[in-house]
Amino acid sequence: MHASRLSRRAVLAGTAASAALTAVPLASGRAQAADGPAQAADGPAPATDGAARTTAYRWRNVVIGGTGFVTGLLFHPSVRGLAYARTDIGGAYRWESRTARWVPLLDHLGWDDWNLLGVEAMAVDPAHPDRLYLALGTYAQPWAGNGAVLRSTDRGATWRRTDLTVKLGANEDGRGTGERLLVDPRDSDTLWLGTRHDGLLKSTDRGASWSPAPGFPPAPTATGQGVTLLVAAGRAVYAGWGDSGGTAPNLYRTTDGTTWHPVPGQPAGAAARVPIRAAYDAHARELYVTYADAPGPNGQTAGSVHKLRTTDGTWTEVTPVRPGGTAADGSADTFGYGGVAVDARRPGTVVVSTNNRWAAVDTLFRTTDGGRTWTSLKDSAVLDVSETPYLRWGEEKPKFGWWIQALAVDPYDSRHIAYGTGATVYGTRDLTHWAPWIRGLEEASVTRLISPPAGPAHLLSGSRDIGVMYHERLTASPSRGMATHPVFGSATGLAQAARRPAYVVRAGWGDHGNGAFSHDGGRTWAPFAAQPPLGRDAPGPIATNADGSVLLWSFVHGDGTKHPAHRSADNGTTWTEVPSFPRGATPVADPADPARFYAYDTATGTLYAGTDGGRSFAARATGLPAGDSQYELVAAPGRSGDLWLSAKENGLYRSTDGGAAFRKVTSCRASHTLGFGKAADGAAYPALYQVGSVQAGLTAVHRSDDEGRTWVRINDDAHQWGWTGETITGDPRVYGRVYLATNGRGIQYGEPV
Repeated sequence: MHASRLSRRAVLAGTAASAALTAVPLASGRAQAADGPAQAADGPAPATDGAARTTAYRWRNVVIGGTGFVTGLLFHPSVRGLAYARTDIGGAYRWESRTARWVPLLDHLGWDDWNLLGVEAMAVDPAHPDRLYLALGTYAQPWAGNGAVLRSTDRGATWRRTDLTVKLGANEDGRGTGERLLVDPRDSDTLWLGTRHDGLLKSTDRGASWSPAPGFPPAPTATGQGVTLLVAAGRAVYAGWGDSGGTAPNLYRTTDGTTWHPVPGQPAGAAARVPIRAAYDAHARELYVTYADAPGPNGQTAGSVHKLRTTDGTWTEVTPVRPGGTAADGSADTFGYGGVAVDARRPGTVVVSTNNRWAAVDTLFRTTDGGRTWTSLKDSAVLDVSETPYLRWGEEKPKFGWWIQALAVDPYDSRHIAYGTGATVYGTRDLTHWAPWIRGLEEASVTRLISPPAGPAHLLSGSRDIGVMYHERLTASPSRGMATHPVFGSATGLAQAARRPAYVVRAGWGDHGNGAFSHDGGRTWAPFAAQPPLGRDAPGPIATNADGSVLLWSFVHGDGTKHPAHRSADNGTTWTEVPSFPRGATPVADPADPARFYAYDTATGTLYAGTDGGRSFAARATGLPAGDSQYELVAAPGRSGDLWLSAKENGLYRSTDGGAAFRKVTSCRASHTLGFGKAADGAAYPALYQVGSVQAGLTAVHRSDDEGRTWVRINDDAHQWGWTGETITGDPRVYGRVYLATNGRGIQYGEPV
């Protein structure tokens, strides 16, 4: 689940408008020109005039497995073994049956195109198996850029791009509906695209250009859902409409591609207010539609399933279980209906999903007789999450799922069913045994990274939604799953004692405490004996000093309200307020001197320092860049008072005297996040890793082996992952290895080729 991500994106307003590309870099290293005036793609820049040299790196995901909301699944109707998946913030994927892995298709999208990593909809052409279309745009808010459509003739290996004049919202309410993109069943050159606030768009040149669809009658609203789904039924096209409010028609049809009319006799009422998804049984000539009283994935309390016999217009309600009963625990059993998929090989065989059914837990219902009777597949399900243990969420048994709106039945295998959840994709081959179908698909939104100087694990991570993990291996999901005692939904802080690396602390949003400590490097945890009351509602970043004897915990509400930091000198048993610490700042411990802490007040551009174990702080350097809460202060390992400040577009600054004075690092035009790794052979200073700009117009990942005097670019145009400004760190034991946090493509790690 990604409830926390909208506020992160709001911070980026005004600096990340979607930019049109004239050359689209591709995963294969090739590029195709987008439509419009052709321009040469930039090649490697010479190491002059501040430009960074490049060095070859191999990039891979640190394996967790899923972790994000998979909003769409699509088996190709005419190619056995070919499938696609879309996510709300982490791009799209193609299933590669030869290697049994999902292949990411949008890693080439760079910093300026972060808003395009959310996939609103996808479509394939049954008559042309290699064609693939994606509608991209994460937010439809005023501060986000416009959407775009990518089209491919080689299953996503290469792309052509058309920038839209409207916004899409792949990480907003209604992101699990759809699909909103469709190839017209009468003409492969004609495509339809449903938008949230701008009605229905039509293309007659395979997605190269778009214009409002003539004859589509509803008037979109600023707050509604607009078009929720598009589906072909024979030669007709149906469109769901989410703005009716339950009182006007919400399902429309065209048979000629020009005129649209409400479908007669369609269901009404709260349980059929919003059409969520639809699927057509071509053998029975019946269209199945799932409905809910809200677009979801949250907020649904009622729903229904109906089918339309397209030959005579007869509607029949086939709802498996009506919401509103009583769950086993005595609470109200409220939910909507989400996904729907038909079996292409067996007429009358259909699968639907419930959604937002928290009391009784969501399920899939399957019918083999056109909806007269249904069987709950959850009741006989055997779940195996051994490949991704975090899916237990600290419990003994994993849940069958939640946020189930993506659902698909393999057209070549009736017993191969897959469905998406808020964290993974489950699949079965026998209708009983289910396991994550997720290899290669990584969607974590990562906030914290630590690479310990010693111990079995080379990496600890903190993420939104899945808390903290201990990575014994980079190539397998952590065997211990999420950190427990307590379980955190999202991590807000993660810190290690520099001179005592076995001691680690973490903070975050948890139901049974918001702070914890570890004495074995993060393998096992225990909650703080006590916590400040602010910890429950405003857990923020946390730090521990060099020997682990002092904790500093900062507190920030989700709405940005900042509160006084608190200090503990007894491992979280008692806490005292630190009035002189700048409210809301991130505490930074000196890695060599246990008495020293630092904090950067981003509101005033002031560096604060304390030399008495965190009891008090005083302003030191002033007049530094101010006004952005994402400026980052980091301390160089093994050195006292060696501080680096990433000030985004204001550049990079360094102090070697504990913050008394800073100088600007002239080799950088912009610095968004910076970390340290093992020094190069013969070098006396740790390697620096940075997401920033060395040459104008290019935000990239860089390494410096000479204290920031010169930089080499270590990613390439095929590996950019959208917005990567959260955190980065090198490995203190392996020269050249770097770990990079992304907002939707998990943890990337790179090593020199």
